[in-house]
Amino acid sequence: MRTYPLRSMTVEEATQLQFKVIDSITREFEGHQVLSRGDLGLSPEAGKPVTTRKAEKVIARIFDAEACMLVRGAGSGAIRLGLHAMMKCGDKILVHKAPIYSTTKTTLSMLGLIPVEADFNDCVQIEEVLGREKDIKGALVQYTRQKPDDRYDMEEVIRTIQSRASVPILTDDNYAVMKEPRTGVQCGADLSCFSSFKLLGPEGIGIIIGKKSYMDKLVLENYSGGMQVQGHEAMDVLFGLTYAPVALAIQASVGEACTKRLKAGEIAGVRDAFLANAQSKVLLVEFEEDIAGAVLREAQKLGAAPSPVGAESKYELVPMFYRISGTFSQADPLLERRMIRVNPMRAGADTVIRIIKEAMERVKADVSSSDD
Repeated sequence: MRTYPLRSMTVEEATQLQFKVIDSITREFEGHQVLSRGDLGLSPEAGKPVTTRKAEKVIARIFDAEACMLVRGAGSGAIRLGLHAMMKCGDKILVHKAPIYSTTKTTLSMLGLIPVEADFNDCVQIEEVLGREKDIKGALVQYTRQKPDDRYDMEEVIRTIQSRASVPILTDDNYAVMKEPRTGVQCGADLSCFSSFKLLGPEGIGIIIGKKSYMDKLVLENYSGGMQVQGHEAMDVLFGLTYAPVALAIQASVGEACTKRLKAGEIAGVRDAFLANAQSKVLLVEFEEDIAGAVLREAQKLGAAPSPVGAESKYELVPMFYRISGTFSQADPLLERRMIRVNPMRAGADTVIRIIKEAMERVKADVSSSDD
């Protein structure tokens, strides 16, 4: 198998981004305000908590965007609202020719949008589809990979779409923001959407960045007090954004170290190892035998998390050993029997390698014992 993982920021690049986060906070908040939990309810001047409005200005500055809006519903809710702001029921939307993430597929159905596929790995095909389908009204581009052989470049896809059609572009930046050097908006998209929970922030809060005109529409529609992201939640988003870049860069470096060690043959019975964005950037471990399910059961007993909480949330400390992603298994159903994905989270390479090795030894012992 050949994969095309996205480039992760180095620790030094992530450190500079952390510094930019703090600089942006100091430009908007007074010191005593940072050491508070913020306000609640609808302020007359902002139509939302003042702290939330300030946090949104900070986030827009961090990502060089015109505006930002914090919304409920996590990353999926952000995408839903972003597409609603851009498009109307019955509109055609350009999407990648690949399995669509389940909640995004639900969103397209809920909004009555009609997907038109083009292979984003082939810019010529994008141009052909846009040339043929003149009534496409928008585009959705997922930053991370939807199938193992995806290799498209976000900026190139956006530039190609814009060269052939004057339509708004929304990017799903979940699992990519603060790992990749630039967001979809920084690559030229109109809106980028992602979850704060995947960036060490609070549960259920989504982030939309991009064109102010779309954000203004959403602010007018989200006027109910119960729909507002409260001040303390907005502060927690900023806390997460402060610590996420360096933590994620370290995590990426551990994945790279594990890949090198497994490819070098450190564990007998491992056929190969790859880095891939599925959807987080993870280590894919391929075994020589169809033992993936058994290894996952043993890894959990050895301290590995068996499933995600929020996919890199603040609660996920130990490495996660999990089945391959649904979109990857749709592309090749046989992979699920011989391959697992591992996200190091806050663990080091030695811990990840030890758990893989010991889990495989336990599986082998169980097979030998049953044969006897």
